Amino acid sequence: MANSPEMRASDVDRDRVAAILREHTAQGRITMDEFNERLEELYKSKTYGELAKLTVDLPDVDLRHLPVKASSAAPAQRGMHTGMRAAWSAWAVASGINWVIWLIVSLTSGDLIYPWPLWVMGPWGVILLASTIFGNDHNKRS
Repeated sequence: MANSPEMRASDVDRDRVAAILREHTAQGRITMDEFNERLEELYKSKTYGELAKLTVDLPDVDLRHLPVKASSAAPAQRGMHTGMRAAWSAWAVASGINWVIWLIVSLTSGDLIYPWPLWVMGPWGVILLASTIFGNDHNKRS
Protein backbone atom coordinates (compact mmCIF):
# COMPACT_ATOMS: atom_id res chain seq x y z
CA MET A 1 0.00 0.00 0.00
CA ALA A 2 1.51 3.31 -1.08
CA ASN A 3 1.64 6.13 1.42
CA SER A 4 -0.38 9.12 0.29
CA PRO A 5 0.94 12.66 0.89
CA GLU A 6 -1.86 13.33 3.38
CA MET A 7 -0.92 10.42 5.67
CA ARG A 8 0.66 11.28 9.00
CA ALA A 9 4.39 10.62 9.27
CA SER A 10 5.98 8.96 12.28
CA ASP A 11 9.14 9.81 14.17
CA VAL A 12 10.88 6.95 12.36
CA ASP A 13 9.92 8.55 9.02
CA ARG A 14 11.34 11.88 10.18
CA ASP A 15 14.54 10.14 11.30
CA ARG A 16 14.90 8.58 7.85
CA VAL A 17 14.54 11.96 6.16
CA ALA A 18 17.08 13.43 8.61
CA ALA A 19 19.49 10.65 7.61
CA ILE A 20 18.91 11.48 3.94
CA LEU A 21 19.57 15.17 4.58
CA ARG A 22 22.74 14.35 6.52
CA GLU A 23 23.96 12.17 3.65
CA HIS A 24 23.27 14.86 1.05
CA THR A 25 25.03 17.42 3.26
CA ALA A 26 28.03 15.12 3.59
CA GLN A 27 28.12 14.71 -0.19
CA GLY A 28 27.99 18.48 -0.70
CA ARG A 29 24.58 18.72 -2.35
CA ILE A 30 23.25 21.08 0.32
CA THR A 31 25.10 23.49 2.60
CA MET A 32 25.06 23.41 6.38
CA ASP A 33 22.72 26.42 6.44
CA GLU A 34 20.30 24.64 4.11
CA PHE A 35 20.61 21.49 6.19
CA ASN A 36 19.75 23.39 9.39
CA GLU A 37 16.77 25.09 7.74
CA ARG A 38 15.47 21.80 6.37
CA LEU A 39 16.02 20.09 9.70
CA GLU A 40 13.90 22.73 11.44
CA GLU A 41 11.13 22.18 8.91
CA LEU A 42 11.56 18.44 9.19
CA TYR A 43 10.64 18.29 12.85
CA LYS A 44 7.63 20.56 12.22
CA SER A 45 6.39 18.26 9.43
CA LYS A 46 3.34 16.10 10.07
CA THR A 47 2.61 14.33 6.78
CA TYR A 48 4.49 12.40 4.10
CA GLY A 49 3.81 15.26 1.69
CA GLU A 50 5.56 17.76 3.96
CA LEU A 51 8.52 15.38 4.31
CA ALA A 52 8.73 14.89 0.55
CA LYS A 53 8.95 18.67 -0.02
CA LEU A 54 12.20 18.73 1.99
CA THR A 55 13.94 16.38 -0.45
CA VAL A 56 12.16 17.21 -3.75
CA ASP A 57 15.30 18.83 -5.23
CA LEU A 58 17.59 15.98 -4.17
CA PRO A 59 18.16 12.61 -5.89
CA ASP A 60 15.40 10.10 -5.16
CA VAL A 61 15.70 7.81 -2.18
CA ASP A 62 12.90 5.52 -1.03
CA LEU A 63 12.19 6.73 2.51
CA ARG A 64 10.56 3.48 3.60
CA HIS A 65 13.59 1.34 2.84
CA LEU A 66 16.39 3.56 4.10
CA PRO A 67 17.74 2.22 7.40
CA VAL A 68 17.73 4.61 10.32
CA LYS A 69 21.12 5.14 11.90
CA ALA A 70 21.09 4.94 15.68
CA SER A 71 23.08 8.14 16.18
CA SER A 72 21.51 9.13 19.49
CA ALA A 73 21.97 5.76 21.16
CA ALA A 74 25.19 5.44 23.12
CA PRO A 75 27.31 2.44 22.19
CA ALA A 76 27.28 -0.35 24.72
CA GLN A 77 30.37 -0.19 26.87
CA ARG A 78 32.15 -3.26 28.05
CA GLY A 79 34.03 -3.42 31.29
CA MET A 80 34.41 -0.54 33.69
CA HIS A 81 33.11 2.92 32.98
CA THR A 82 35.54 5.80 32.64
CA GLY A 83 35.19 7.07 36.21
CA MET A 84 36.03 3.70 37.71
CA ARG A 85 39.03 3.29 35.42
CA ALA A 86 40.25 6.74 36.51
CA ALA A 87 39.82 5.80 40.19
CA TRP A 88 41.84 2.60 39.73
CA SER A 89 44.51 4.55 37.83
CA ALA A 90 44.78 7.10 40.65
CA TRP A 91 45.06 4.26 43.17
CA ALA A 92 47.82 2.59 41.14
CA VAL A 93 49.79 5.81 40.73
CA ALA A 94 49.52 6.74 44.41
CA SER A 95 50.47 3.20 45.46
CA GLY A 96 53.44 3.18 43.12
CA ILE A 97 54.70 6.53 44.41
CA ASN A 98 54.38 5.33 48.02
CA TRP A 99 56.28 2.12 47.27
CA VAL A 100 59.07 4.08 45.55
CA ILE A 101 59.34 6.37 48.60
CA TRP A 102 59.38 3.32 50.90
CA LEU A 103 62.11 1.69 48.79
CA ILE A 104 64.27 4.84 48.76
CA VAL A 105 63.94 5.26 52.53
CA SER A 106 64.70 1.57 53.11
CA LEU A 107 67.77 1.65 50.87
CA THR A 108 69.17 4.87 52.35
CA SER A 109 68.61 3.76 55.96
CA GLY A 110 70.26 0.38 55.39
CA ASP A 111 67.31 -1.50 56.93
CA LEU A 112 64.10 -2.84 55.50
CA ILE A 113 61.57 -0.64 57.26
CA TYR A 114 57.93 -1.46 58.01
CA PRO A 115 55.88 -1.63 54.73
CA TRP A 116 53.68 1.37 55.53
CA PRO A 117 52.41 1.78 51.90
CA LEU A 118 50.11 -1.16 52.61
CA TRP A 119 48.12 1.17 54.91
CA VAL A 120 47.66 3.60 52.03
CA MET A 121 46.80 1.14 49.30
CA GLY A 122 44.90 -1.44 51.38
CA PRO A 123 41.77 0.42 52.54
CA TRP A 124 41.57 2.47 49.36
CA GLY A 125 41.91 -0.68 47.25
CA VAL A 126 39.23 -2.51 49.25
CA ILE A 127 36.79 0.37 48.76
CA LEU A 128 37.55 0.50 45.02
CA LEU A 129 37.17 -3.26 44.71
CA ALA A 130 33.79 -3.20 46.46
CA SER A 131 32.67 -0.30 44.25
CA THR A 132 33.80 -2.14 41.14
CA ILE A 133 32.03 -5.36 42.06
CA PHE A 134 28.83 -4.09 43.67
CA GLY A 135 28.43 -0.53 42.44
CA ASN A 136 28.42 -1.07 38.68
CA ASP A 137 24.72 -0.36 37.96
CA HIS A 138 25.29 2.66 35.65
CA ASN A 139 24.22 0.58 32.63
CA LYS A 140 20.95 -0.42 34.32
CA ARG A 141 19.85 3.21 34.78
CA SER A 142 20.03 4.13 31.11
